[in-house]
Amino acid sequence: MSAAKSSLNPHLLEILACPKDKGNLIYFEDEEMLYNPRLQMRYEVRQGIPVMLIDEAIVVTQVEHERLVAKAAQLNLKTTF
Repeated sequence: MSAAKSSLNPHLLEILACPKDKGNLIYFEDEEMLYNPRLQMRYEVRQGIPVMLIDEAIVVTQVEHERLVAKAAQLNLKTTF
């Protein structure tokens, strides 16, 4: 049994900011996460709800950071707010 992915409400994306540095984020809908490239931190999106808790954020490796930044550029992903 697989869980269906839920996308975030577009109005919510317009106001979401990183709780740590208050900066904008990149939403990767296919990976169900929001990403802060400045701090190299990712926040999970669970059932369409962003988990914006600093303690639950995942710090990514440099290789993962480069992959995400390249993917965002390739897909022309916009940042929040």
